[in-house]
Amino acid sequence: MSFRDVRNFTEMMRALGYPRIISMENFHTPNFMLVSEVLLWLVKRYEPQSDIPGDVDTEQDRVFFIKAVAQFMATKAHIRLNTKKLYQADGYAVKELLKVTSVLYGAMNTQGGERADLPEEDSTKFKFDLGSKIADLKAARQLASEITSKGAVLYDLLGKEVQLREARTESIARPLEINEAEKVMKIAISSVLEEVQKTKDMLNNVALDEASLEAKIEKRKLELERSQKRLQTLQSVRPAFMDEYEKIEKQLEKQYSTYLEKFRNLTYLEQLLDDQRRTEQEMFEEAANMLRLIQNRLKEEEQHLLKSGSNDDSDIEIQEEEGSDSEGDLQITRRRISTEPLLQGRVGTRIVGSMQGGDMEEDDDSGDSEIDLDEDEEEEEEDLEEDSMEISPSKSSLRARKPEPLEQSDNDF
Repeated sequence: MSFRDVRNFTEMMRALGYPRIISMENFHTPNFMLVSEVLLWLVKRYEPQSDIPGDVDTEQDRVFFIKAVAQFMATKAHIRLNTKKLYQADGYAVKELLKVTSVLYGAMNTQGGERADLPEEDSTKFKFDLGSKIADLKAARQLASEITSKGAVLYDLLGKEVQLREARTESIARPLEINEAEKVMKIAISSVLEEVQKTKDMLNNVALDEASLEAKIEKRKLELERSQKRLQTLQSVRPAFMDEYEKIEKQLEKQYSTYLEKFRNLTYLEQLLDDQRRTEQEMFEEAANMLRLIQNRLKEEEQHLLKSGSNDDSDIEIQEEEGSDSEGDLQITRRRISTEPLLQGRVGTRIVGSMQGGDMEEDDDSGDSEIDLDEDEEEEEEDLEEDSMEISPSKSSLRARKPEPLEQSDNDF
């Protein structure tokens, strides 16, 4: 056995269309079942009408199967097979199987080459199945082998014609002897009797084979009946834990339905949470943008107010220079008092007075200062209302410059 033989055998069987995949590992150990299947398939492929039994359960059946296949190949295909190697069913059997497969593979290749040479139209017209022409192929092969063998024999006989002519003339001229004829007839009769005995033995073997096959069939029938009865009993008997199994199965279905509901609710709540977070994030971004816009707008207004406030300060300084010092101080204090509640948002205690020194007589009249202060407050409230009407156009500028009246009051010293 060689690796090349096994590889060629597997490839040829695959090309011939063997339905089973044959591995190169199958022939490392004896595998008679595979060898018998391959032989039976090859015989059916070679001659579909062949009738070879495929029973290989016992040793006698295997021997009969191998002999039948070898005899069939020898008579029909003129292929001599070694039965011992076939019975081994290992790598040595591959060589014997390769003889048959190579013949079929070569016939398929020659037929495929001729079909490839034809044009496409002719190939479509003359398509035929190789299995239908296998009988003609075998007959042509048999006739070719017979022609070659008979031609070789005829050539040898013609070469011996010179010597045989003399012997033939002598035998014809010699008278026939009864004893020799009797001997020849006895030999022929004995050979015929031996053949008859062989055929009788073969018939006896066929009868024995039939008896063994009938016994096997009866045995298999009994086994089939027993297995059917056992199957019916198993189908009729209910398992021990079937009730508990059905109960647990129902519970499992309920649990699975609740699990699906909870999972669906969980996914829905997660989606709602994501949407809420997304909306909150968008609101935060919008609020931040609004705050940024408000800050920018306030900065622009402050800059505008600072610019307008500087112009108002210049107008106030011109009015102070034209008025007297006492009147200027009074106006400054009134303006400071009027702007404080506007800036602080509340009304505090108001102290009326100026930074200029008074007469000594005022110290003597300190007891009446409180009464005068109340009267002055009433007058000042009226003046504040008038001043607020005057100062209202420049109210925003006074908010921006809150500490300026203090600085002007300090300059009076």
